[in-house]
Amino acid sequence: MRPAERAEQFEQLRPLLFSIAYRMLGSVTEAEDAVQDSWLRWDASDTTPDSPKAFLSAVVTRVSINVLNSARVRREQYVGPWFPEPLLDDPYGDPERSAELADSLSTAALVLLERLSPLERAVFVLREVFHVDYGEIAAAVDRSEAACRQLAVRARRHMDAGKPRFEADRQKRTKLAERFFDAFTHGHLDTLQELLAADVQIVADSGGKAPRWGSGVFGAKNVARLLAGLAPPFAATGGIIEPHQVNGQPGAILRDRDGNVINTLALDIAEDQVQTIRAVINPDKLGHLGPVADVWSVLRETRQARKELR
Repeated sequence: MRPAERAEQFEQLRPLLFSIAYRMLGSVTEAEDAVQDSWLRWDASDTTPDSPKAFLSAVVTRVSINVLNSARVRREQYVGPWFPEPLLDDPYGDPERSAELADSLSTAALVLLERLSPLERAVFVLREVFHVDYGEIAAAVDRSEAACRQLAVRARRHMDAGKPRFEADRQKRTKLAERFFDAFTHGHLDTLQELLAADVQIVADSGGKAPRWGSGVFGAKNVARLLAGLAPPFAATGGIIEPHQVNGQPGAILRDRDGNVINTLALDIAEDQVQTIRAVINPDKLGHLGPVADVWSVLRETRQARKELR
């Protein structure tokens, strides 16, 4: 195979490889590195596989397993709740499975995947998300087909036990999210409380490197009061709440007056209400979205604006 042909095939498969790696790793930067490592391995190899797709999917899976194994201690020592690096757009698309792929990308689903061992995670992602046959999975993870089936059963059991609830009708999700962010932006307390489930919670991933905004706030009244009290002074500082899909679900990016990223929000919506709001504030997880704001400075300005608005 000529080098140019090999490079062209790789570029065609890059979106799929990234999507596999991201679902396994929960990190945009680590997934991009895993894909690049896969290219270097293939480029240095004399192998001419019958199926470049199967071959490269196996390579990126093995690379991702190695990354997960090396990152396990670091993840166990993580300060506070761990959420994946927010992904705004999945480069891999399948029109017939767009809703299914989006839900497998959700923050809630990726948090659940963290409970699995690296092997279980690899088998689950390949089989349940990308419908890879067990023969190819066995080759990718260097296990027998029978062992892969057992890993899939165990992984599926763990995932089903904590399966996130989502509104089946994606159009309804979108419309409810639009109402939610409109109420949030304008500080409409009553509307926010109406749109929030009674047991709603807002949880933040700061990694110990940012204010733990919204960490562990529970109940519709408390969450609505927090959000309604935040928006007006935040807007007074020039802050922007920019609705955007985050990990395949309705969400938003919060920016300072200069357009720098403060944090992202992702909503879990079911039964016509917002069930969970997850914020990523850790600056280490936001750099791929653009310049990152000084969140401490934004917090000070917002507090000052709140005093002036009273």
